[in-house]
Amino acid sequence: MKKIRKAVFPVGGLGTRFLPATKTVPKEMLTIVDKPVIQYVVDEARRAGIEHFIFVTGRNKAVIEDYFDSQVELYATLEARGKTQALKQMLTMQPQAGTTSFTRQQEPLGLGHAVWCARDLVGDEPFALLLPDMLMQGPSSEKQGKGCLADMVALYEKAGKGNIIAVQECAPEDAHKYGIVGKGREVAHGFEITAMVEKPAKGQAPSNLYINGRYILQPEIFSILAGQTRGAGDEIQLTDAMVKLQEKEPFYGYHFKGRTYDCGSKIGFIEANIAFALESADLHDQLEAPLAAALAELRGKTG
Repeated sequence: MKKIRKAVFPVGGLGTRFLPATKTVPKEMLTIVDKPVIQYVVDEARRAGIEHFIFVTGRNKAVIEDYFDSQVELYATLEARGKTQALKQMLTMQPQAGTTSFTRQQEPLGLGHAVWCARDLVGDEPFALLLPDMLMQGPSSEKQGKGCLADMVALYEKAGKGNIIAVQECAPEDAHKYGIVGKGREVAHGFEITAMVEKPAKGQAPSNLYINGRYILQPEIFSILAGQTRGAGDEIQLTDAMVKLQEKEPFYGYHFKGRTYDCGSKIGFIEANIAFALESADLHDQLEAPLAAALAELRGKTG
């Protein structure tokens, strides 16, 4: 069984839900407290043992590549001014030389197409796929854990084969809004996936477990995507390709018990900023009182 060494990050989206901010700033570079969204997702991948980070970009996304490059002048300035803690943080986040790759998705043809664009960089080995909009925060009982993807890698190693998809629960009446999986027998700390449906009709979902943006996939997905016709939204859908791959290989679900914030939406972005700020030892006490006061004032106006 091959180790999961590579991760793909589809960052070519236009970010239309965040206009006008994303007219010049990629949505992946919007900050959650003091780090861009993409940094959190890359950190999650690194904690899972990922060694090679593959970014599928688009036009006006060059700043992402610049962000992960070495900033010699900045480092020299921090050192000269004695800002050792900030310098240490920058150097810790800096990817090692040769561990990042960037390729272009010339047309916005959907997630499946973005994944297919990474085929030559991934090669003939299993890989992780992380949607950078989706930011994970572990359960309060597991704050020192390595994260969702690390648990998925552990499940992959125990299963010994196949593909892994992270899922979470949604309200049954909301199942038609998401990609939904059917739940079968338990396997290690996951379960066998019996069905995958992209935005099922109301009342027709096989469960209320929705796909939350983390995957481990076998390279055979690329040959399927190469001939995949357009599906929902006139885009090449990854779920459609996974359904075909499931005819040949097993899929397992990992039930993530933490919280997932859709930072591509305004409400998810705001929620993530509040949640991660409250989790910070430096900011929790400073934020708790004004946040409570604002909520009390709001309740007073609506009460």
